[in-house]
Amino acid sequence: MGIGVLLLRLAVGLTMAAHGAHILLGWFGGRPIHETAPLLEALGFVPGRSAVIQSGLAQIGGGLLLTLGLATPAASALLVAVMLVATVSAHLKNGFFITSGGYEYTLILGVAALSVAFSGPGPLSIDSSLGFSFAGPLWGLGALAVGLTGGGLQLLRRRVAATGQS
Repeated sequence: MGIGVLLLRLAVGLTMAAHGAHILLGWFGGRPIHETAPLLEALGFVPGRSAVIQSGLAQIGGGLLLTLGLATPAASALLVAVMLVATVSAHLKNGFFITSGGYEYTLILGVAALSVAFSGPGPLSIDSSLGFSFAGPLWGLGALAVGLTGGGLQLLRRRVAATGQS
């Protein structure tokens, strides 16, 4: 079980951290903040610069914490929140499959991060090394509740365009 959870944490955590660096720092072929900000403003996140910074920090921070298995429920909650916002604001209207810009990918990343909150980070984690036992239904449900609340609050702050786009 330790290797399986470690592989899941590495795949999801490093993917999320890389995406955060992509949008926040322009790494891996990303754009600088001043070019990414208008894209988020078009989705209703005003000011766009602040939205890029918040999203990038949540993705980098949550991704690195998940990768390390440190404060795992908090890491999972951050990533659930970010993936909820991305799903609702950019992908839901396009259907399920990513080939059409749908929410398939964001759903998988969010659920994978959440699954680690339920299962725990495993024995090959900093949480385990420190003697913390963050695993089980309460930790998973707590991460889900915090993630949905955090993402929901960001979505409530969003200004939807006059076209009625959601």
